[in-house]
Amino acid sequence: APVLISILLGASFSRYQVEESVEHLLAPTHSLAKIERNLVDSLFPVNRSKHRLYSDLQTPGRYGRVIITSFRKANMLDQHHTDLILKLHSAVTRIQVQRPGFNYTFAHICILNNDKTCIVDDIVHVLEELKAARSSNRTNFAITYPITHLKDGREVYNGHQLGGVTVHSKDRVKSAEAIQLTYYLQAINSLNDMVAEKWESIFCDTVELFQKSNRKVKMYPFTSSSLKEDFQKTSRVSERYLITSLVLVVTLAILCCSMQDCVRSKPWLGLLGLLTVTLATLTAAGIINLTGGKYNSTFLGIPFVMLGHGLYGTFEMLSSWRKTREDQHVKERTAAVFADSMLSFSLTTAMYLVTFGIGASPFTNIEAARIFCCNSCIAIFFNYLYVLSFYGSSLVFTGYIENNYQHSIFCRKVPKPEVLQEKPAWYRFLLTAKFSEDTADTEESNTYESHLLVWFLKRYYCDWITNTYVKPFVVLFYLVYISFALMGYLQVSEGSDLSNIVATATRTIEYTTAQQKYFSNYSPVIGFYIYESIEYWNTSVQEDVLEYTKGFVRISWFESYLNYLRKLNISTGLPKKNFTDMLRNSFLKAPQFAHFSEDIIFSKKYNNEVDVVASRMFLVAKTMETKREELYDLLETLRKLSLTSKVKFIVFNPSFVYMDRYASSVGAPLQNSCISALFLLFFSAFLVADSLINVWLTLTVASVEFGVIGFMTLWKVELDCISVLCLIYGINYTIDNCAPLLSTFVLGKEFTRTKWVKNALEVHGVAILQSYLCYIVGLIPLAAVPSNLTRTLFRCLFLIALVTFFHCFAILPVILTFLPPSKKKRKEKKNPESREEIECVEMVDMDSTRVVDQITTV
Repeated sequence: APVLISILLGASFSRYQVEESVEHLLAPTHSLAKIERNLVDSLFPVNRSKHRLYSDLQTPGRYGRVIITSFRKANMLDQHHTDLILKLHSAVTRIQVQRPGFNYTFAHICILNNDKTCIVDDIVHVLEELKAARSSNRTNFAITYPITHLKDGREVYNGHQLGGVTVHSKDRVKSAEAIQLTYYLQAINSLNDMVAEKWESIFCDTVELFQKSNRKVKMYPFTSSSLKEDFQKTSRVSERYLITSLVLVVTLAILCCSMQDCVRSKPWLGLLGLLTVTLATLTAAGIINLTGGKYNSTFLGIPFVMLGHGLYGTFEMLSSWRKTREDQHVKERTAAVFADSMLSFSLTTAMYLVTFGIGASPFTNIEAARIFCCNSCIAIFFNYLYVLSFYGSSLVFTGYIENNYQHSIFCRKVPKPEVLQEKPAWYRFLLTAKFSEDTADTEESNTYESHLLVWFLKRYYCDWITNTYVKPFVVLFYLVYISFALMGYLQVSEGSDLSNIVATATRTIEYTTAQQKYFSNYSPVIGFYIYESIEYWNTSVQEDVLEYTKGFVRISWFESYLNYLRKLNISTGLPKKNFTDMLRNSFLKAPQFAHFSEDIIFSKKYNNEVDVVASRMFLVAKTMETKREELYDLLETLRKLSLTSKVKFIVFNPSFVYMDRYASSVGAPLQNSCISALFLLFFSAFLVADSLINVWLTLTVASVEFGVIGFMTLWKVELDCISVLCLIYGINYTIDNCAPLLSTFVLGKEFTRTKWVKNALEVHGVAILQSYLCYIVGLIPLAAVPSNLTRTLFRCLFLIALVTFFHCFAILPVILTFLPPSKKKRKEKKNPESREEIECVEMVDMDSTRVVDQITTV
């Protein structure tokens, strides 16, 4: 049934869809910046912005962008490079997009000016004027930075167009190491958007072709589709690495379940355990697909979440099988396995469902995290059902094969030792098995101890880790671990940089690196929008507005006009009618304010009176190398100022959509999952046999999570969507591995702490070791994937597995030998009637009818 269900649901992948919107996935869902963007779009549509299309000013829309620089740090404003850039500009404007019946060029899909010509970056006009000045041998033409003047008298901002600038006195540009060109496109309908998307693709090809013919310059193209394409590219570049990972895990899972005894070896169970996990993951993916869900690259982490949980459950069942008696019936052995292992597996599965369920709830403000947690919940639920049914049935089948003394791989009846003696050596090696009648009564009857991992733990490791001389070094090592973890924990930073989730050798990474290198002197342009009708004619109001923008580079005709009014010494009591008359006269007569109407919104009232209902200015903050952190601080400062100011205004830039409340949005799923996990551990303390189990489990989870966060930071991994999802998984992975170990130790009666530590390791250590080895082998190929997303995934998951393994096999075995619970007190509590239980004496007659004579007391 599980196989048929998985095949039916998995067949839906013939029609699976890919999530196209990166903003939908990674931007906070409930973001104030999105509301502000809607207000800005309603007040100042893009088609009214005209010359105000600064770097991602209001909405990215469709665009093509390229940074041109030189390998030798040459001056890009010299004659050779100026001609080269203008030649590239000409090639870009001649790009054609072929559609049935018509060929679209840049002129057909560009944003138009008042004179119906395409709007291009002002730096193109600057370069054209510079070339004309050189042709006429004029030396008085000067470019200033970050604001320069064009021949028509306009002031233009070039801080985002000139990079690596060296200036003379009075901000005159001496040289520039990089120049950035941007081409904005219309996307007003579906056909227009389709053509614009195709134009972007041809634009990148054109730039790369131009690069090949001019090898002395380096060009970094980028479009509005680049981030989406590079985000999904991670899935494509990961395919062969994931196949390698699958092959390695299959191989090691088979080896971990194998032993020299051909009857008791269980290689097929290792393979079937991995198949169980695969079927559950495929079923979950099919359900998500059929319910309208879309695939994205963050789903690459789900198979590893399933691998850690599912394989440990199957290995734990196999470990329980080794503890059963071989002379029991298969049904009795299977019942003992389920009674021994499925209780803890059920509880850890419930913990997974709760923690990831909280992450899948509407409380999660990042859509990618919510979808990931939802898919993980479904996969874990089906994995639990499939372990009960599919893997349980597989265990029964292999049990019958073992009882019949059939070969574990070929299922052939193994001959008696006396028959094997007559066969060749290779034949005897392949069919080596130990028969029950070969074991003397005085010998230990557990034939599974010949398994390599069982033998290693019982004979060597358990004695070594509990040695008196080893314990001080383990405690010292733990103190070092805590110290380094604390050092990293104090340096945790939020990662809202979108380049952290794309493949490495991509346009996004190259462009972002170049932009950070050459254009980090100034932050992106921030829109300062006043959305109420205020007394613009009042000088005190003008002073208030300019005071709020103090300390910024202001690039607005509105700001220029306010300064113009102040220079005329207009009195505070200027009538409103006179002010609006001056506005109209300025539009008609003053050429320097020819584009002023782009920055204000008028509404006509009675008697043809004009009122200003909204206005805007553009602010540019000077930033350093830590531009992202400074821009976030700037956003928070301006937000607080807007709440206390006399003038109602908002600030907006498209990057604010990703930055706004990012820290709280990313941390919320982890915080909610931690709280729910701690609540469950506290609540279940009243239900379990001993509350100390949950106390130790809580302390272990806290120690592991603290260490993972600290070492994650030291390994240059920021707290972003991917790392937070890994940390949620880390809570459950720790409980998965440590809960059975702690439960066996705490519930153990009599003997000593050291004895029960050894016993817990012998009972559960093999399953932990097997799942850990398979998990690490599966992760190793992930480290080679050329993607920042998988780099974060690998580092976080590797640290979780390593730190948990360190706690299971070193920290807990040592600390538990000298901390509560005490076994001496339990030994003193004896039955007042001094009863002793005697082992059952089982007798079997000739007809294989089992007769049990059990003496219970002496």
